[in-house]
Amino acid sequence: MFPILFKFGSIELRAYGVMIAVAFLAATWLGAREASRKGFDSELIYDLLFVVMLSSLAGARLYYVLVSEPLQYLRQPWEILAVWKGGMSLHGGLLGGLLAGFWFTRSRRLPFWRFADTVTPSIMIGQAVGRMACVLNGCSYGKPTSLPWAITFTDPNSAAPHNVPLHPTQFYELSTDLALFGVLWLLRTRMRFDGQLFLIYWMCYGLARFILEFFRGDSLMVAGLIPVPQVASVVILLLAAGVYIYMVSRRSGLPSERAT
Repeated sequence: MFPILFKFGSIELRAYGVMIAVAFLAATWLGAREASRKGFDSELIYDLLFVVMLSSLAGARLYYVLVSEPLQYLRQPWEILAVWKGGMSLHGGLLGGLLAGFWFTRSRRLPFWRFADTVTPSIMIGQAVGRMACVLNGCSYGKPTSLPWAITFTDPNSAAPHNVPLHPTQFYELSTDLALFGVLWLLRTRMRFDGQLFLIYWMCYGLARFILEFFRGDSLMVAGLIPVPQVASVVILLLAAGVYIYMVSRRSGLPSERAT
């Protein structure tokens, strides 16, 4: 694809960084609209942006560093900051964003679950736009395949293997993200308790990512056998399902209320 959008001498404008920035902006714009609809001050979303952006990027990078080759990064610690080369984990980014969001709601004395529902569609659209960074950069690539819709990367700066037909996992995930966004967008006015949409997001993402990982060709492995993202996805799915069941059971017997 096009890992480098512009180059002048030693100055490079990389597609990965540009699309990650666009993803945050898109998520913030949508989040501000949803915040107003849900009765929150839309300025809260702009305040949240800086905190979540730093925490998500730090979480995404540190997670990748810790589960990939930590010793190599210890020998070359400056490489930890080279995020423009790829090497970011969505699981780590989501964890970093979740911790930042929890801290933000506590510091501003906001209802965590209701606020989490508010930003859930934004998270999903941010993931979808951000996945375009992988399309252009060639990271998060798939396993070799002979399927007619295989994608072949020829740019020497691409992170994917060159001139090898691969599963277009970037497009698989992009399509899944857009589909999940559509579902969440339709469900957002039909929830029966605060936190329901947020937990549905985590369950859907955990299941979808677990399945999609079977097609990935660059997965970090546990003991050389099990993809790390699959393990993380199962943990996410089980935790979210457990909290969901607990919250439903806690509300059983209470008069049903339709949340906006």
